[in-house]
Amino acid sequence: MLYSKEVIQHFNAWIEGSNNAKHWLQEHNFEELVQLKDAVSRHSKPFEYLLTHKHVVLAAFVNAVWDDKEAFKLLMDQKAFHWAAAANFINGDDNALIFLKRSKLDHYAVMAQLIQAKIRKEGDEGTNFFSSGPFKIEK
Repeated sequence: MLYSKEVIQHFNAWIEGSNNAKHWLQEHNFEELVQLKDAVSRHSKPFEYLLTHKHVVLAAFVNAVWDDKEAFKLLMDQKAFHWAAAANFINGDDNALIFLKRSKLDHYAVMAQLIQAKIRKEGDEGTNFFSSGPFKIEK
């Protein structure tokens, strides 16, 4: 699904922590984007939400962000090129960012940059002995 610029801008604000943006997304029936914020951070409940509510493209995006080639293929097969490009940028492909900007999807480019920064920040926060391994504490 290709969300409008306004919707993605609210999602971007939610990624940055704006509760007003979260409420706006919920009021306008975009709960899948509310859940996507935590799903990309590998939280299982938000990911389950995406699957049970049949947001297959968003679930594939989450997996593609974590370098799942089959998920990326699904995005391409579904013609969700903007989500595929966002995942590719998060994985280090600067050409994907160029594609989004040339396609006049700058709001998706910003989203990808914010998600990438979020994942990196969370990775930095988890770089101590006690928060690694199979028994780490979920926040």
